[in-house]
Amino acid sequence: MARTPSTSAGPAISLAKVRERAPALVSLYKSAEASLERHGMSGERAAVYLVLDWSGSMRRYYRDGSMQAFADRVLGLSAHLDDDGRVPVVFFSTDIDAVDEIGLDDHHGRVGAIVDGLGHMGRTNYHVAMDAVIDHYLDSGAAAPALVVFQTDGGPLSRHAAERYLCKAARLPLFWQFVGFGSERGHQFDFLRRLDELAVPAARPVDNAGFFAAGRDPRALPDAELYDRIVAEFPHWLAAARAAGIVR
Repeated sequence: MARTPSTSAGPAISLAKVRERAPALVSLYKSAEASLERHGMSGERAAVYLVLDWSGSMRRYYRDGSMQAFADRVLGLSAHLDDDGRVPVVFFSTDIDAVDEIGLDDHHGRVGAIVDGLGHMGRTNYHVAMDAVIDHYLDSGAAAPALVVFQTDGGPLSRHAAERYLCKAARLPLFWQFVGFGSERGHQFDFLRRLDELAVPAARPVDNAGFFAAGRDPRALPDAELYDRIVAEFPHWLAAARAAGIVR
């Protein structure tokens, strides 16, 4: 996991290393690189987390390969930001279902292998997943900020708890990029839009969250567009968090 907040001249893991360790991810790696360049993020370092919804309504996305494809895309992005080649993954529903990893050396079929060992698919509680990420980040000793890619297909059971955790987490070097699987017009994402727009500084010291909907078939969203939407708000948060002393 990234342990230094300083920028360097190039990606955390080279293209040559990605070709050697995960050749199937080369095109994703290149697409992520172009997106980071467009958003002035070349050379930045950050820990990357992936949070995946294991609630009952998510069943079809696991069955059709959408979740593995999404994890691969996040891993391709992480290779530019974090030099350990691994992404911590939190599976959540009513409670935490698993905390595991996906890496360059073992990404193929990894999501399926993890969920094969999980119990029944529950309901949706964002705050339990947020708590798990916060604990993992603090325990890791990472000095670099973190980009948390948080996937879900609907709102949480406890909206109050989710909002409270997001506001408390705004004092930590964590940026939460929520990604909705489903139609952008769907009312199931009304709460996420609200989280995205919480007042600064009345509710939180900096804007520490973003949201976008990836559509009913997330695999159809072009890689370049997905990466642009994942990283678009991160540099703005990074500047604000540095100015506020949240990120050194």
